[in-house]
Amino acid sequence: MADELIDICDENNKFLNIQKMKSEAHKEGLWHRVSHILVYNSHGEVLLQLRAKKKLLYPDRWDISVAGHVSAGEDPLTSGLREVEEEIGLKLKKEDLDFWMIRKAKVMFREMKNNEFYYVYFFQFDDDIKQLKLQKDEVQKIQFLSINTIKKELKINPDKYVPHGNYWFDILDEVTKRVSALNA
Repeated sequence: MADELIDICDENNKFLNIQKMKSEAHKEGLWHRVSHILVYNSHGEVLLQLRAKKKLLYPDRWDISVAGHVSAGEDPLTSGLREVEEEIGLKLKKEDLDFWMIRKAKVMFREMKNNEFYYVYFFQFDDDIKQLKLQKDEVQKIQFLSINTIKKELKINPDKYVPHGNYWFDILDEVTKRVSALNA
């Protein structure tokens, strides 16, 4: 939740050699990078986090497993590893995360103009989530939910989720492919 220094990009994801505080980037609508890590298991479930009630952006809503801004001078993979350890207490290595794609997202929330490039990674986790340690100022709760449950909930109760739009369904479809490949 703390403000942090981040690198600013143009709308094509090229660095501008400018660094700003995250709060400034959101206020001014400046493009920047974030890491998204999708944790799933071999049963076709996705780990979701309930964002802390005091978060500025989408408090008390269900979101993807782990996400965070890429700090100034940091690469998205290193950022993803740091965020996984900070938010859910899981220490991973670079080879544990499987890069999927970069997604451009432009979102308005209250007075924040959130223009981001998501660097999306996947991680298969078949252990007990009770062993994970949550960063309470970021995450209230985590739980594995089936893909079908999440899809239904997104249609019935969309206000319970961070409004990622079609990105949710793209992620869930990708997890379905990965789990099918595991079980083939």
